[in-house]
Amino acid sequence: MSKPYTFEEIYEQNKRRIHYHIHKLNLQDPHKEYYQEGLIAMWQAYEKYNPDKGPMATYFNYTIRHKLIDLLRKETNDSIKQQNYLEIQAPLLPKAAPPVTYNDIPQLLKEIKSLLTEKQWKWFYHAVLLGMPIKEIAAQENVSVEAVKSWGKEARKKWREFNF
Repeated sequence: MSKPYTFEEIYEQNKRRIHYHIHKLNLQDPHKEYYQEGLIAMWQAYEKYNPDKGPMATYFNYTIRHKLIDLLRKETNDSIKQQNYLEIQAPLLPKAAPPVTYNDIPQLLKEIKSLLTEKQWKWFYHAVLLGMPIKEIAAQENVSVEAVKSWGKEARKKWREFNF
C-alpha cells in the first residue's frame, strides 16, 4: 500500500512536535540525542501508521512522547547503576597517603623493619629495595624459592594491615 505523502513531507509538517515534547518533558538536549530519538520515533510511526485506527497526529504524539520517556528512563537507570558502582568501589580504592620525602625514608624503613620478622625483612630488603629475583635470594639464604615467596606473602599481609 503506497502512502499519500513521503516521509520528508510528513517530517516538514511535524518536526515541531519533537521539539514540543522535548520542551514539555523538560529535557536538556545539547547533543540532540533526544531529537534524534524523536525523529526515529516519527519514522517508526510513519511506517506503522494505520489510517483506520485514528489520526496520524495523535499517533505521532503518542509514539514520540513514549520514545523520549523510554530514553530518559534508560539514561536515568544507567546513571543510577554507575553511581551505585562508584559507591561500592569507593571503599575499595586506596587511601591517599601523604607524599614521602627523601628525609622520611630512613624513618619509614625503620618502621617497616620493626613490623617485619627477620626473614620478611630479608625478603623486603633484597626483593623490594635491591630488586633481586626470588631465585637469587633463595640461593643466597640457602632456602627454597617457596620459602622466600612465603616471606613476601606474609610481609604484604602486614603492609595491608598497617596501610603501607
